[in-house]
Amino acid sequence: MEIKDFTRDGTVDLHGRPVIASKTGKWKACAFLVGYEAFERMAFYGIASNLVNYLTTQLHEDTVSSVRNVNSWSGSVWITPILGAYVADAFLGRFWTFTVSSLIYVMGMIMLTTAVSLKSLKPTCSDGVCNKASTLQITFFYISLYTIALGAGGTKTNISTFGADQFDDFNPHEKELKVSFFNWWMFSSFLGALFATLGLVYIQENLGWGLGYGIPTIGLMVSLVLFYLGTPIYRHKVRKTKSPAGDLIRVSVTAFRNRKLQLPESPAQLHEHERRHYIDSGKRQVHYTPIFRFLDKAAVKDGGSGKPPCTVTQVEGTKLVFGMLLIWLVTLVPSTIWAQINTLFVKQGTTMDRSLGSSFRIPAASLGSFVTLSMLISVPMYDRYFVPFMRRRTGNPRGITLLQRLGIGFFIQVIAIAIAYVMEVRRMHVIRVHRITGPNQIVPMNIFWLMPQYVLLGIADVFNAIGLLEFFYDQSPEDMQSLGTTFFTSGIGVGNFLNSFLVTMVDKITGRGEHKSWIGDNLNDSHLDYYYGFLLVISTLNLGAFLWASSKYVYKRETKEVNEGCIEMDSKTLEISPLGLQV
Repeated sequence: MEIKDFTRDGTVDLHGRPVIASKTGKWKACAFLVGYEAFERMAFYGIASNLVNYLTTQLHEDTVSSVRNVNSWSGSVWITPILGAYVADAFLGRFWTFTVSSLIYVMGMIMLTTAVSLKSLKPTCSDGVCNKASTLQITFFYISLYTIALGAGGTKTNISTFGADQFDDFNPHEKELKVSFFNWWMFSSFLGALFATLGLVYIQENLGWGLGYGIPTIGLMVSLVLFYLGTPIYRHKVRKTKSPAGDLIRVSVTAFRNRKLQLPESPAQLHEHERRHYIDSGKRQVHYTPIFRFLDKAAVKDGGSGKPPCTVTQVEGTKLVFGMLLIWLVTLVPSTIWAQINTLFVKQGTTMDRSLGSSFRIPAASLGSFVTLSMLISVPMYDRYFVPFMRRRTGNPRGITLLQRLGIGFFIQVIAIAIAYVMEVRRMHVIRVHRITGPNQIVPMNIFWLMPQYVLLGIADVFNAIGLLEFFYDQSPEDMQSLGTTFFTSGIGVGNFLNSFLVTMVDKITGRGEHKSWIGDNLNDSHLDYYYGFLLVISTLNLGAFLWASSKYVYKRETKEVNEGCIEMDSKTLEISPLGLQV
């Protein structure tokens, strides 16, 4: 068998043997992965979409507490991947970390289904009125939720990066296929979310919470069986560094220790390994960039401390993380806006006319399906029409740069929250006209007035959510791609915590004395429009901050020595794009 038939990026099978390019990876391997992703997203959104209603109607929590608890749990689901990614990159690898974590995830789903099914573990109800939950019931319910969050920590980032690993960056055909990977990966996520917001939410409110949670639990277990059927054709990245995150600490410490040293006139005088090192190790060499120059002092050859200097590649890896951190900071507010879909948007919808015909009432949480539907329609249009159209004009394989994609998504999101503000102003006007004051009175305004804000947030997510996942995977140092994608998940997590903090503080500050809270238990006698106006202001300011941060960002440029005397360059350039964002 000829050597050229092996993958060129050094991937191996589960037993550490080189894999044949034609028999492994690519979309035939990803088919098993996207099935799991669809069922996992169905499970997550089956819980998240309607959790605020379960907490208020079944556990009798007030509006602010339920919103805070939903955000805290959702935030944990998106924060724990930091731990899962570190374990994968430093110890177990993506496959085995996913394996252990998926079992924890399923255990949490079984516990949650049990918590809402067994009479002894849920509040007793009579004539639609439920008694207050006991301490044991509340404790078991939240332990179940956070067991799911722990399991999600090892599955969320590792399954998506494991999917991306199935494409060889140094095979031109596979690299082209990979351009579409994250679009279609998220498409499968949206399918799972659509079934959750349309089907599971209705089942939960009309047929029982146990059945509504039991269906995704069974689906998740079936998807795991399918996942393991694909094991023989999976590709696995080989860890080339024992402690990937250790370089970040070493570079930072060395740069601080050498802070008084003068930098050489030319970057070529900084410490770097010979080409032979990268040929033998199979690692990629990252080229020098003129940003965060204080870190360059870590690569000064004569530091005077007796300790060896860091290489330019190590320094550039740290610069990449610093640069991604800058972009990450300006994704927190958009994540806060996204958190409204499963919290205040749902509570807002419960006050409105949800009748569809004479006997059917739309669950308020089901309106989230319009987010998913707009995504499902937009992803194929983006991948099949927008990207080729822009590719012919820009020459960029992606059509537009990753940061341009994010900027468009953030701009659409600002428009969405502006519309949400206008719709809430209209709802308050209808309330005043009809003199509605009671918390259970229905506002004579159809719930479909909220549809535009849901649809726009779905379209925005095609640009910013998929763009962020691809950006952080693409720009991460070679041995830190699982940790790198946690920038994506942790941004969503911190955004949920930030929303929880904002809701709590706004409620406390605006509800002082005799004043009405903007976010009271009675949304018919509150000022949710003021809160949406506040979100609109900070979203607009954040968009300006993003444009500034993206103008400072420099994409990584790296090479891999595929054989002596032959270097393959990644298609990253430093020219200025039409939007002023660096390509």
